[in-house]
Amino acid sequence: MIYLELLWSFIQIGLFSIGGGYAAMPLIQHQVVDLHPWLTMTQFADVIAIAEMTPGPIALNAATFVGIQVAGLPGALVATAGCVLPSCIIVLLLAFLYYKFKGFSVIQGILAGVRPAVVAMIASAGVSMVLLAVYGPRTPAGGPHGRPMDGGGHSWPGGWWCCGSGR
Repeated sequence: MIYLELLWSFIQIGLFSIGGGYAAMPLIQHQVVDLHPWLTMTQFADVIAIAEMTPGPIALNAATFVGIQVAGLPGALVATAGCVLPSCIIVLLLAFLYYKFKGFSVIQGILAGVRPAVVAMIASAGVSMVLLAVYGPRTPAGGPHGRPMDGGGHSWPGGWWCCGSGR
């Protein structure tokens, strides 16, 4: 069952992470930290650091390392395949469609509209990593300093909780 969950999670990540590896970080975080508590936020930050240092695409490296952490070598293979499969299918489909319809102005407009979303996803990943680096892991509600809580029952020092990042 864990293999199917890993496969489906990384298929979703591979399907919706437009813009490269850094754009995939918030999606991977949501899947492996928030939705499925496979890793803590600190472990996730360690995985990202290792994935950045390892040669190759960061999202693919992160998928491999998360798979190893969750289910060993078979988990790494499943998570990596799940991350790559949607991209292969999408690239083949888009290449065919672009070749067929490359002269249409609608296609040029769609490509121009995707750029701001990619910037926002990369910024979200950066803010999450900065908050973790500066303030450490989230503290449970009712912590020692009575900090304001976000919607998930966690608090950030210094008013950062209002940014909505880190999820």
